[in-house]
Amino acid sequence: MEKRIFLIVLIFTSLYMLLPWIITRIMGIGVVRRFQGNRQLALTFDDGPHPEYTPQLLDLLKKHNMKATFFVLASRAEQYPELLLRMHEEGHQIGVHNYDHKSNWLMLPWNVKRRQVDRSADIIERITGCRPTCYRPPWGMLNLTDLFLLKDYTIVLWSVMTGDWRSKVAEKRLKNSMLEGLKDGAIVLLHDSGDTLGANRDAPRYMLQALEEVLEELQRQSWATVRIDELMTAAATPAHNSRRLLLAFWMLWERCFATFFNIIPVDQSNPLLKVRVREYRGSQPIQLEDGEQICKGDRIAELHLDNKLLYRLGSSSRNSVHLAIQLIRRTEVLLPQLLLLMQNDPQYRDVKGLYGISIIHRGTRQLGFTVLDLPEGFFSKLTHYYLRFLLYVIHPQGTERLKSRSELLTPKIIAISKKELENRYAA
Repeated sequence: MEKRIFLIVLIFTSLYMLLPWIITRIMGIGVVRRFQGNRQLALTFDDGPHPEYTPQLLDLLKKHNMKATFFVLASRAEQYPELLLRMHEEGHQIGVHNYDHKSNWLMLPWNVKRRQVDRSADIIERITGCRPTCYRPPWGMLNLTDLFLLKDYTIVLWSVMTGDWRSKVAEKRLKNSMLEGLKDGAIVLLHDSGDTLGANRDAPRYMLQALEEVLEELQRQSWATVRIDELMTAAATPAHNSRRLLLAFWMLWERCFATFFNIIPVDQSNPLLKVRVREYRGSQPIQLEDGEQICKGDRIAELHLDNKLLYRLGSSSRNSVHLAIQLIRRTEVLLPQLLLLMQNDPQYRDVKGLYGISIIHRGTRQLGFTVLDLPEGFFSKLTHYYLRFLLYVIHPQGTERLKSRSELLTPKIIAISKKELENRYAA
């Protein structure tokens, strides 16, 4: 019992905490870490406003005519509204850094959105008259639901982290760390307060000393520091990020599903077609055009498409016709190999034929497949919505494809007997 509880806790922790960390921090999906920029970078400051250090920072930025983005704690904004108003009036961008400096990992999803992010946005809007659109979680830690619940905000992380919250680092190495990280579109993480967990209280003093030298060097090299929203590109829109996030989750699910059910590619170098052996469980027999029949209990080789390859082919195809031609040609090459597998592998000895359900069925008749409607019922409707959702996720023009000629996007049974495979592809 204790082992089971430990396993449940471990799985929950991995999904809620570690998986979003891998997706955002390693894969960069669903968040912004860097932009395209021409001799431009973004300076961002977390944990403020601070009554001593933030005014000095604003003076420094004004002196060098530089703009920045401040990810503020709304609890501090309530204490020092005049500093927030000054940021806004001097042309800086203000983003949300939660109400309190608490990790999202340690909060329930609805608490993060309602009590931390939305509450903070309301406070900032009340002070400045402008509602923030960017969000950075404390320590860059997101939980599994943040990427979905916070879709109204652009989640901004960083590409350059200097360690300036430690006094020794800020005093000795900060200038070199910042200058070494100079790249077009870089997002630099800095702090104008040292009052949060893990930071040194006097660290911002050394940060300001190093920053003044850095800003002078940036001006000499003709660099500009700009707001996050000025570096925004179409590639960083929330809708695009959501699509990438769905795709990443789907590919992860596919790998797990294939491993669990022992679904193997016919050819590792051309993995479009994958198969697994199982019993046919349909309530109605499948009558094939060559006279063969697949009945309940018969062993079949169930066909699956490799959706990662399908996505790659779709991305490089000029249009749907070009994609269909590529799929047919690859399938023509794979079917003789699949027949050899069925003839030589003992587990395929009593397999009666190939069977699959797909919305990509146009052109399969010329390859020898029988194409049939799914029997009406709950399974048919569920399959219909499932495959349409899959098309949206993996097809580069999925949304447009669902809108145009949607009557063609009906899942069908495609099947071919082992006997027909031998007649067509034995040579």
